Amino acid sequence: MPPITTTPPAIPATPPPTGPFASLRRKLPPSEVLRYLLVGVWNTVFAYLLYSGFVFLYGRFLPRHYLPLTVVLASVSAKPIGITMAFLCYKHFVFHTHGNYLREWLRCFAVYGVGMLPEIIALPILTHLFMRYPLTHQLAPYLAGAVITVFTATLSYFGHKKFSFRI
Repeated sequence: MPPITTTPPAIPATPPPTGPFASLRRKLPPSEVLRYLLVGVWNTVFAYLLYSGFVFLYGRFLPRHYLPLTVVLASVSAKPIGITMAFLCYKHFVFHTHGNYLREWLRCFAVYGVGMLPEIIALPILTHLFMRYPLTHQLAPYLAGAVITVFTATLSYFGHKKFSFRI
């Protein structure tokens, strides 16, 4: 008598996401977003500490009334190092691309470069704004840098996903 074989019942396929954020969930794989957030925290802390270090360093050499210029110099000095760190982390830990180092690195610079002009304009304005209030006067360049960093980190995800590391 031939052996009786039974096929296991089919596991129903997971239905596609529905609801108001369904298209967003389809475009943003949860594991990739989580890795991006973790790497993004590291990159943000690294870039902010680098920027703050340059503010502190340049603040030693430039008079206090040049503080709006100091924050721009600090930002421009820290950018290439921070972008390179971000590029390496995103390439190896988030998007897992292979090869194309120079092209992807230049694309990272392009993604961050798009935001540099508004950043260079906004940093001295925000610094000057924070300097107006006694509570934030001493921390003005650091608070301005923190505000800019949050916007840059938020907007860069889509630029990297769709441009820098597209497969």
